[in-house]
Amino acid sequence: MLALLALTDAAHAGEQRRNWFDDPFMQVAPGLPACPVPLGPLYTEAERRSQMHSRLERGTSCWLAGRCADSNAYRYDKAIAPELRRALARVPGLQRGSVWVTVQRRWVYLQGCVPTRALAQRLERAARAVKDVETVVPDLMIGTRGRAPYPVNDEEESNRQK
Repeated sequence: MLALLALTDAAHAGEQRRNWFDDPFMQVAPGLPACPVPLGPLYTEAERRSQMHSRLERGTSCWLAGRCADSNAYRYDKAIAPELRRALARVPGLQRGSVWVTVQRRWVYLQGCVPTRALAQRLERAARAVKDVETVVPDLMIGTRGRAPYPVNDEEESNRQK
C-alpha cells in the first residue's frame, strides 16, 4: 500500500501544472526578491477535473443568490483584474513588497511579502474597494522569513535559487 502511495505521489510530482481556467494571476510588486512565489491558479490535470464541478456550482450560486447579475461569477474576473492592478498601484509603499494577485469568482487573493502589517492592511482595503470584488483573502507575510501562508510554486523557487 505504501509503495502504491509513493508511486502516485511521484507521478503527480512530475505532472505539468497549468492555469486551465485562465484565472487572472499577476505580480503587482517585485520589491522583496526572497519572497516565496505563490503557486497561483496552476493545477494538474487531475486537480482540474476535480475542480470543474465545484467551479460550475460556485459560479452559478452567486447568480442564484442574487449577488451577481451574470450567471457565472468567474466571468467578472477578467474585468476586475486591471482595475485591481490600478487600485493596488496607488497604495503607497507597494513597491517595497513582493505581491501577487489571483482573481477567482470575484474573490481576490493577495499573496506574497510586505515589509509592514500597515501595508498589508492598506492593500486589503484597496482591493476591497474595487467594483465587483466580493471577498479579499489577504495571505501576506510580514517580511520573508518563515513559512508562506499560501501554496508555493516549488518550480519557480528552484529556478530562482539557481
